[in-house]
Amino acid sequence: MAGGKIKKDKAKAGAGAHAPYQGGVSFHKSKGQHILKNPLLVDSIVQKAGIKSTDVILEIGPGTGNLTKKLLEAGKMVIAVEVDPRMVLELQRRFQGTPLSNRLKVIQGDVLKTDLPYFDLCVANIPYQISSPLTFKLLSHQPAFRCAIIMFQREFAMRLVAQPGDKLYCRLTVNTQLQARVFHLLKVGKNNFRPPPKVDSSVVRIEPRKPRIEVKQKEWDGFLRICFNRKNKTLGSIFRQKTVLALLEKNYKTLQALNLSQGLVENKDAEIDFSRLGDSNEDETMEVDDDGADEEIEMEDGDAEGEPSEFKQKVLTVLKEGDFEDKRSSKLTLQEFLYLLSLFNKSGIHFS
Repeated sequence: MAGGKIKKDKAKAGAGAHAPYQGGVSFHKSKGQHILKNPLLVDSIVQKAGIKSTDVILEIGPGTGNLTKKLLEAGKMVIAVEVDPRMVLELQRRFQGTPLSNRLKVIQGDVLKTDLPYFDLCVANIPYQISSPLTFKLLSHQPAFRCAIIMFQREFAMRLVAQPGDKLYCRLTVNTQLQARVFHLLKVGKNNFRPPPKVDSSVVRIEPRKPRIEVKQKEWDGFLRICFNRKNKTLGSIFRQKTVLALLEKNYKTLQALNLSQGLVENKDAEIDFSRLGDSNEDETMEVDDDGADEEIEMEDGDAEGEPSEFKQKVLTVLKEGDFEDKRSSKLTLQEFLYLLSLFNKSGIHFS
């Protein structure tokens, strides 16, 4: 269970919105409160975390403390972030007066809005609705932690570990793997929780890259939005679209006018609204298929009946130079995306 956002419950008389806990605390499915009840699974998660006796462990969503107890026994200190004040009290009562109490620090609040202190490891069983923002919040944390062991909805987890060519390979995959190495550890059935969620889960291990791969984040994001707008189309088709060419040419001319051909100057980037190209919410929800646009819009070639414009020719030359024109985003590796972006930048074409 996690310290993420609590959404307001809709009043449903007798709708079974929560399940009682034997100690008197009710768990609310609508708030993502699902407590691990399988002790063998808890032991497995702790073992796979590779905890050292000197480690400071960040736990997100400790709930009633089943996992917290094992973490306290294995590490030096546990910092537990919990949004529900009822769970905070339950956690404090559980360890009050025990030798473990002086090694537990509880922070009550929304983990997405909380300034996180230093930690070596993160262990989390989170509400699935905060999966993406929490992942990137952790990956932006400095100094970088050693690893995070996180329970996600299974489909989200499989997106994180997907490889080029996999059905679930998407913008979320590439953005995550740019910053970290991600490994699938184990599948967790819904019956391991109380109350059981509607979906199966998976535990993944996330290891931040050291050193980091340096990119301009706005540029990278704009570039990937275009590439994954229609991930199963060829890059040649994607970059022939009128909307894509118009956006890029506008940015190209703006940068030329600013006399920035030798490189972008920080804080002076001209910004483009890439959300027009689709899949703008793909990282935030599991309801969106990032390739769904294939069935919704037709490809447009701005110069189908005439000679290609000078700028369009410039874009296509970049694709041909790197042998990318007939390749598809769904099958490109992280290294290939980085290389293609560098080729565009070398030609003065930028995405922010």
